[in-house]
Amino acid sequence: MRLLALALVSSALVLVGSPAGGAQQSQPAPGEAVFLVSGHGWGHGVGMSQYGAYGMARAGKSYAQILAYFYPGTQLGKTATDVVRVLLEEGRPTLTISSAEPFSATDATGEKTKLPAAPVVLTPKLKLPNPKGKPAQAPAPGPLVFTAGKSPLSLDGRPYRGKLEVTTQGSFLRAVNVVKTEAYVAGVVAGEMPHTWPAEALKAQAIAARSYALSHLVKGKPYDLYSDPRSQVYGGLSSERPETTAAARATAGQVVLYGGKVASTFYFSSSGGRTASSADVFGFAEPYLVSRPDPWDILSPYHQWGPIVIGARTIQSKLGVQNRVIDASGVPTPSGRLRSVTFQTIAGPTSMPATLVRTALGLRSTWMSIGVLRLDRPPDQAVYGTPLQFSGVARGLQSPVLSSSADGVAWKPVSSLDRAADGSVSTSVRPKATARFRIQVAGASSPALLVSVSSWVRLAQPLDPGKLGGSVQPKLPGARVSIERLKGTAWAAVARATVDATGAFQARVRVVPGSYRARVPATNGLAEGVSPTITVTE
Repeated sequence: MRLLALALVSSALVLVGSPAGGAQQSQPAPGEAVFLVSGHGWGHGVGMSQYGAYGMARAGKSYAQILAYFYPGTQLGKTATDVVRVLLEEGRPTLTISSAEPFSATDATGEKTKLPAAPVVLTPKLKLPNPKGKPAQAPAPGPLVFTAGKSPLSLDGRPYRGKLEVTTQGSFLRAVNVVKTEAYVAGVVAGEMPHTWPAEALKAQAIAARSYALSHLVKGKPYDLYSDPRSQVYGGLSSERPETTAAARATAGQVVLYGGKVASTFYFSSSGGRTASSADVFGFAEPYLVSRPDPWDILSPYHQWGPIVIGARTIQSKLGVQNRVIDASGVPTPSGRLRSVTFQTIAGPTSMPATLVRTALGLRSTWMSIGVLRLDRPPDQAVYGTPLQFSGVARGLQSPVLSSSADGVAWKPVSSLDRAADGSVSTSVRPKATARFRIQVAGASSPALLVSVSSWVRLAQPLDPGKLGGSVQPKLPGARVSIERLKGTAWAAVARATVDATGAFQARVRVVPGSYRARVPATNGLAEGVSPTITVTE
């Protein structure tokens, strides 16, 4: 009689979703990450908080007190700059100048042309319309300076105080508004601060805008200021409001001085409770641009914001990151804002300034925290009723749980998560069917991970040389079982069996030395199940 010796060999560990019997993977595969960004305030954070100024004015503080607080060590003084040149348009093929009353144009030679109250369409030839009964005019030598009559001038339908200077730029045109400083300030303040705010806040804004403009004059250009955020947003006459114009007039000529020079009076919307130093945000230090508490900002609707949910692929696309992003962390400054953000990718870390991240992702400020949700793909094949280890990241977020769903619609919590100090999480579950899993927190979740669960299959030690049997969980009565033997490098079926009501199966097999296993096809929401291999020797 042959003596059969059997040794049980553990089944191969396979990546979830890969064919049974695949190669072992020793580490989880990083899943898709989701980032929850929350923060404080709106803007760069340096200088005067506009909501802080609003709160201080409501608390009875004067504009001088507001400015002295946000720009410590400065004094109020006067400026002698009466006129500024503001770039309105450049690189335009045509421009239209108009006015409701007759106006005039003066060319580079000093020749003046009177113009009726009608639109003048200019091309780079700078050819003015012909007065009736006069011969056709030659192109005027530029620049052309348009001067208003009894009504303001308009550029492409938008009215401006002062004069409009039009110059050729090769085959294009540039328009500059030559305007009194106080008119410029009136055209800025209403766009920077609601005109319904207290008068003292509007006055503080007017002085900050005037000082910022005069301390940031453009060098080496035929204009002093831009009409957009490169300087300040200037909307001209149509932007003015009675309250903001009154604030500009009430503070006419006043500027913030430090050491006898006009100060760089940076300002922004909302501090979130504390301003930032220029050294932390811009990389240069000014004694009057330091971090200061701002309790008055509590009135701001942007005092706290978020969480904003941002997917890893959005970050990769908008920031130009070459590889898939799986994690993120920030380096804070003393004021709480982030100096830089490091994104961990599948190829390694990449860092970039927080200001760049803020701009690219459309975030309100760099005073932010970055929560991370990521469920990793387990390295082991999920088998019915046996422990499956899940891991991932749930950093900076409250009460994360592992949830599951059979259909991807209805979700239910299945396990709490053990959290380490670095934000990594883990738990063990015993899945009983193929399902989707995700890490869930209030208001957000990681992308769903589909986990294929196979039936639990075992071959038992045979009772005699002519039979092999075993069991299946769940019981799966009626399921077909294939008994296979390894022939060379391939498995070949040597017998068939059917699972009975108790979950057992048995087949007659001519047992010869070799390796055997049992295979159960996918059924009842379960993936194909394969037993551990048994080895038979004589």
